[in-house]
Amino acid sequence: MQTIIGSGGAIGTELAKALATFTKEIRLVSRNPQKVNETDHLFPADVTNKTQLSKAIEGSEVVYVTVGFEYKYAVWKSQWVPFIKNVLDACEQHQARLVFFDNIYAIDKASLANITETSPLNPCSKKGKVRDEVDRLILKAIEEKKVEAIIARSPDFFGAEKKQNSMLMNLIYDNFKKGKAAQWFGNVDAKHTMGYTPDLAKGTAILGNSLDAYNQVWNLPTVDAAYSGRQWAALFAKEMQVKNKIVQLPSWMLRLLGMFIPVLGELYEMSYQFEVDYIFNSTKFKNRFDFTPTDNEVAVRQVLATMPH
Repeated sequence: MQTIIGSGGAIGTELAKALATFTKEIRLVSRNPQKVNETDHLFPADVTNKTQLSKAIEGSEVVYVTVGFEYKYAVWKSQWVPFIKNVLDACEQHQARLVFFDNIYAIDKASLANITETSPLNPCSKKGKVRDEVDRLILKAIEEKKVEAIIARSPDFFGAEKKQNSMLMNLIYDNFKKGKAAQWFGNVDAKHTMGYTPDLAKGTAILGNSLDAYNQVWNLPTVDAAYSGRQWAALFAKEMQVKNKIVQLPSWMLRLLGMFIPVLGELYEMSYQFEVDYIFNSTKFKNRFDFTPTDNEVAVRQVLATMPH
């Protein structure tokens, strides 16, 4: 049995599709799980409840954590660390391997121009400090041989599933669809790698089913071409056949808008990632697994084929 904890989000849904290549025994765990594949096993649970979480993990060979807690520092601070401790305890108890789908919030901002598996953990944001603590708990459990685990890192991403989680879809696609100019926070000419959710999910599934990949950090597969906000807007405009126009918004505006739209206020502390080049390096994965990620142009075309524009 391979189990996805947090199966309803953008990555969890794509991961269920990707895992079908490896097994028909897939357990989907969330408050209200929905089948992705016909043979999926549904396991409704409150993943913040230690007992329910342990029962969800029991009998699993591999556990994938793709949970997305509410994007709010107070929630992250109160929920992430107890949750991951419970996951590690349950994986140790039930002898399940762990694959943790991670972001790069804990990475030192001086490393953003070339984010590798060995980039130092040195967060400068409150949410980054939470993720740093989570990462260190997993790495400690690996070091103490309590669990076999993988930290599978992802950059910011986009895809057709759950588009509300994506800056590209919110600021570029949505505005173009309304006949408005695209928007971008920070430096519109800074390069910014965007992962494509089907590729990230396939990469996660491959790692989970490769015994030699465990007890390591892996950057999930992305294309080498890191586009700037201006280039992303041009690509969407071309594919949507709309006028290409983009407006650069200063990062401080996130704090102002956060008074009316709280999630934007929460994004403010992460705005440093949009001021400079943010280039995700997945050479290790692509070399080990001979994996070719989807070109940005093809990815955008595939996403738009599923959406009105």
